[in-house]
Amino acid sequence: MMRLKDIATALRAELVGDGELIVHAINHPAAAGPDDLALAMEAEALGALAESPARAAILPASSIVPSRLAGALHVEHPRYALATLTRLFAERPRLPAGIHPTAVIDPTAEIALPTAIGPFVQVGARAYIGPGATILGQVTVGAEARIGADALIYPGVRIGDRVRIGARVILHNNASLGADGFSFAIPEPGGRPPAGEPPISRIASLGTVVLGDDVEVGANSCIDRGTIEATTIGNGTKIDNLVMIGHNNKIGRSCLIAGRVGISGSCRIGDRVILAGGAGVADHVVIGDDPVILAAAQVGSSRIAPGAVVLGMPAVAKEKFFEQVRLQNRLKHLFADVAALKARLQPAGTEADGD
Repeated sequence: MMRLKDIATALRAELVGDGELIVHAINHPAAAGPDDLALAMEAEALGALAESPARAAILPASSIVPSRLAGALHVEHPRYALATLTRLFAERPRLPAGIHPTAVIDPTAEIALPTAIGPFVQVGARAYIGPGATILGQVTVGAEARIGADALIYPGVRIGDRVRIGARVILHNNASLGADGFSFAIPEPGGRPPAGEPPISRIASLGTVVLGDDVEVGANSCIDRGTIEATTIGNGTKIDNLVMIGHNNKIGRSCLIAGRVGISGSCRIGDRVILAGGAGVADHVVIGDDPVILAAAQVGSSRIAPGAVVLGMPAVAKEKFFEQVRLQNRLKHLFADVAALKARLQPAGTEADGD
């Protein structure tokens, strides 16, 4: 529960009406009750507000406040307002402070206080867990791993040896950090392995994984450790569910990586990069700052320029892709025109080619 004026302060919103009104939850106007804050920041939701029993609403800047509302908030940036609102009303998983009796903590591990460690958690030798961290059930923390302050780690996460995790990181269910990279020595095409060597020889992964502050990793996503150096993820980068990030990658700050993205090894990805769902990136690709890789694009070229917007397979600039589509759609008419022209030019009494 929060007072409307406290929500206004958190959002830096303009308050109209009763700031002492108590809000129990946030909801769409069609589902909001009398004690809810109705989210009417979009046209469709604003239309539903007329039939809503909610007494308070959050509205776009300069919009008219219905007279029946006891209080309202005006915001300039609805999506950012929604982000703040959801954080205000979100409840962190409820886990009592302290270490659950079924957890197995190596005696050389350092656990800063206050910390909450759930059932069947394993913490390896010389690992460090920062203050305010919440580690839910059945998480594995490898030897010499470091977890920063206020981290939130959901059940089933696997954190390998020497992995370093920054402050306020969120790791969702069954994420894997620090598995070995997919790295093997194979013969050159048409060649043979050296004498005594198998055709496929495993290259060990001696590096680790380093996550900056405020990184989020989705459920069932995997980030492999580097071969010699670390695979790194910059501050504030958000990674969706079912993402595969291979060994030796260097990913910058404030990137958005959507579900089912696959990034091969040894890529260099800049800051504020958006990789939409299902995109793929070949190994050793360099991506500059601020580009958008649209859904299902397959990046095989060695470099994507800063600020580019690309899609397709292979990925090309958006304008070029749509030009190719337009030209492809004209092929049927082009073939028909060529067939008609051949028929006109065909000498009398001869047969046209079958193709």
